[in-house]
Amino acid sequence: MAFSIGILISFIIFIGIGIGLSRKVSSIEEYYVNGRNASTLLITGSLVASFLSTVAFMGEVGFSYDGYPILLLILTIFNASGYVFGVLFFGKYLRRSKALTLPEYFGKRYASSKVRTLTAATTIIGVSAYLVAVTQGGAVLLSEILGVRYAIALILMWVVYTSFTTLSGAKGVLVTDTFMFLLFSIATFISIPLIIKAVGGWPGAITKGASLMERPDLLSWHGITGEGAYMGTPGEALAWAIIMGLVWGFVIAVSPWQTSRYLMAKNEHVAIRSGVIAMISLITLYLFLQIGTSLVSVVNPNIEPSEKVFIWAAQNLLPTGVGVIAVSGILAAAISSCSTFLQLIGNSVARDLLPNAQEGKLSNKKALKLNRLSMFGVSVVILLITLWQPPSVMWIGYFAATLFAASWGPAAFFSIYSKKVTKTAAFWSIILGFLGVVGGEGLKLLGITLPIFLHPAIIGFSLSTITIIVVSQFTVVTEQERVFRAELLRLPVEEMDVKETRLTARYPYYLMASGVILIILTFIFYYLPISKVAQ
Repeated sequence: MAFSIGILISFIIFIGIGIGLSRKVSSIEEYYVNGRNASTLLITGSLVASFLSTVAFMGEVGFSYDGYPILLLILTIFNASGYVFGVLFFGKYLRRSKALTLPEYFGKRYASSKVRTLTAATTIIGVSAYLVAVTQGGAVLLSEILGVRYAIALILMWVVYTSFTTLSGAKGVLVTDTFMFLLFSIATFISIPLIIKAVGGWPGAITKGASLMERPDLLSWHGITGEGAYMGTPGEALAWAIIMGLVWGFVIAVSPWQTSRYLMAKNEHVAIRSGVIAMISLITLYLFLQIGTSLVSVVNPNIEPSEKVFIWAAQNLLPTGVGVIAVSGILAAAISSCSTFLQLIGNSVARDLLPNAQEGKLSNKKALKLNRLSMFGVSVVILLITLWQPPSVMWIGYFAATLFAASWGPAAFFSIYSKKVTKTAAFWSIILGFLGVVGGEGLKLLGITLPIFLHPAIIGFSLSTITIIVVSQFTVVTEQERVFRAELLRLPVEEMDVKETRLTARYPYYLMASGVILIILTFIFYYLPISKVAQ
């Protein structure tokens, strides 16, 4: 009963925020990018909250519980770096473009409505797939906690995130994302130590997990490998973690639900600081989550499906009050991602696909109405798909996210760092990258096993990169493309504030210090107990 009450209270808060902030939205720029005045806290909160969905709190923790926590931490080292590389090498230039959506940026940079429409279409397809996965994860959780049928839980969740996202746009998404970021961070840092205490405490839980009969190699660097395991050899497991980490690093660096947050930042300094703090936050949260949830195996190695491991632990290993916070945190992560994804899809439909909106022919009032209607229409379609498609939280999310790393990555970075890239090259690069990922996944569905170095994301990224380089050699950059790129590379005068620059210059030191602290914590709390077992 306490779990149900806690969740319903959080739902009321989210809807209340949306209704309250909707009254402050008077222009299309406020609806799309919060008037470009968001603080470091809001941008950081939205970056992390939109990334940490049920894919993380259900799909990935289930993967850790199944025997691969350290492998996921290796992956996280690579993918979290996407925040820093992304904002420094793409995000800050994206903000300079003054675009309201990422497809609008690509359309402006390449002076092409075709490129803009194509990126809008891939945004809608890819983000919709991710939204389906996250919505399903949240509905599974809600159904479990409230004791209602999956369909009812799905509709309830849909009503919550659709209402405040449609009403308040970027303003509501930023505020609720930050609230949810704080909620699930608190939930993680309180609940994981208590879970470890419940399964034997430190260092007992670590030593038990390392020698568990049901999960041999649970806490080894490569996880469970060999005959019948999900992974092959230890070398193949490590290759998988590195490759997927690099792929997800590109996802964080260029995906619309991450980089669009920089469009809302008050200035470039805020964007850069947010990227650094987001990287620190992600690695720290994952260190707690993956180790802590994998150790639930010590007391119950038979949770089915494994995606429910954190929920089971909240209900059975934690004090009721803490369990309510933990479950509310997981649900908050799901809703925050859903709201971000819905906002992106609705914005792309209204602004990037409809000619009148593209050309700015509508008044603020009519544009806001059009955007809200398109967002609501999209949400209805997503609801119908989720009712029809069986839940597959982790793998649908992974597939959808890698679409952007493969198809958008080269076009995004070449748009800043290449003088020779052309609109035609970008157009075909995105298409072939997209088809490469879809084709690779199609082969897997046909039962064709590909080696790890031919992961669909690598196939797509390779095709995309080769295409953009080759086609650029046979096409010509227009003057409009050249001028726009030159403007992007010019540092705006307002970004030269000495005080702001000095403050931002401290953040690399914060990043290095956090790395040292995490290494020390890992050495003391993980390596030392593990080394005793090995002896």
